[in-house]
Amino acid sequence: MPDVFSLIEAKMNAASVSQAAIDAFKMSYTEASGSESGLIAESDIQPAQNVQNASDLPSVNEYPAGLLQKSVMIKLNGGLGTSMGLQKAKSLLEVKEGLTFLDIIAQQIIHLRKDSGGDVRCLLMNGFNTSADTLEQLEKYRDTALGAPEDLELLQNKVPKLRADTLEPVDYPSNPDLEWCPPGHADLYAALLGTGMLDKLLSEGVIYAFASNSDNLGAVMDPTLLKYFAEGDFPFLMEVTERTAADKKGGHLAVRASDNQLLLREVAQCPDEDIATFQDISKHRFFNTNNIWIRLDVLKEKLESEGGALRLPVIRNKKTVDPRDPESTPVLQLETAMGAAIECFPGSAAINVPRSRFAPVKATSDLFALRSDAYILTPEAQVKLAPTREGRAVDLRLSSDYKLVDSIAGMTVPSLIHSEKVTISGPVTFEENVELRGDVTIKTESGGSKVVTSGIYENTSI
Repeated sequence: MPDVFSLIEAKMNAASVSQAAIDAFKMSYTEASGSESGLIAESDIQPAQNVQNASDLPSVNEYPAGLLQKSVMIKLNGGLGTSMGLQKAKSLLEVKEGLTFLDIIAQQIIHLRKDSGGDVRCLLMNGFNTSADTLEQLEKYRDTALGAPEDLELLQNKVPKLRADTLEPVDYPSNPDLEWCPPGHADLYAALLGTGMLDKLLSEGVIYAFASNSDNLGAVMDPTLLKYFAEGDFPFLMEVTERTAADKKGGHLAVRASDNQLLLREVAQCPDEDIATFQDISKHRFFNTNNIWIRLDVLKEKLESEGGALRLPVIRNKKTVDPRDPESTPVLQLETAMGAAIECFPGSAAINVPRSRFAPVKATSDLFALRSDAYILTPEAQVKLAPTREGRAVDLRLSSDYKLVDSIAGMTVPSLIHSEKVTISGPVTFEENVELRGDVTIKTESGGSKVVTSGIYENTSI
């Protein structure tokens, strides 16, 4: 391992990657190249029980005095949305009323600063592929309460893709950019340390951090949760929510049997023989929303005691160096998950939050639903389920005809406010004033795109 890693370290140094990122990647590499499988067997864990319900907490309508000034909101903004056909930051997608994810995040911060009367801190962790587009998009807010875009940026690190056969850094002279990949959103910890941002925040009295994905508009700095996190003196708090059948492949919360420590188990860490139990949502009830609260002073102490990097489980992604060329060199991309750090902090906790705090856009169906009247945009620039939905998201299923964002670009979105389940199979467009109620299936079998004419369609198949 030392000889091979010296090649990796030299490559990262040549690319001016921070020492904190190198230390973190060395831990990942050591685990990936060792004899340990990285798997978490069902026999080694127990289901998470007695998780605090956020709905049982005393509601706080105003931010407690002084807490916002000690807090920073971090948005993970490194995603490109390639699965939906995008070649730019996913956060540049238009979501609601002509606004992109970034616009809505920017306006949330502006409202928060105006309402609180304080300079509430916010950071965007951009990737090397999203930085330029993001800063350009935010330029229009430079003279507002948001301030200079460059002051908001926390730049994510990059790590080498490794040859699957030797674990050496891969060479791809025809496109050297493809030799690199993001290290996963747990890079937040190395990025905070390596850029000096962690020390800067602590020196300014900031000790509470709330991190979430930029494509999850349900994740806002909630005063009730901030108060609970601060007064509970937790080093780490994970927001979880109840799993449904649609979430059975997602990572779930569990308790390590040997020491009762909370941990996160992803499907890639589950042995094949335990998959059925992994997907049993009645046993493993809670999944990670990737809304995370972190005590920055405790994080600093932990990093120092661990030699500069957290010891996190490694996710080994098997790919080719050029993802568009299946004949190119097979590689491993080593990633770590931000939520996995829950097992690094004794005394860490989880809280069961409403589904409304988990509304990410992972597919065009999510974007389609957000653009509908099932979601509203509040004056505080928060996107929420319409009150009449009573916290229930629409079960929206689109066929592969709608895999790419271009397939719904400019499409008139029907009313979904009274929908329960909507299935659309085959190419269709909608006239104005189409309302889908209850359980509706729309299917086009042949003959090209069809038009759904104006009207109310309730519990029917078209």
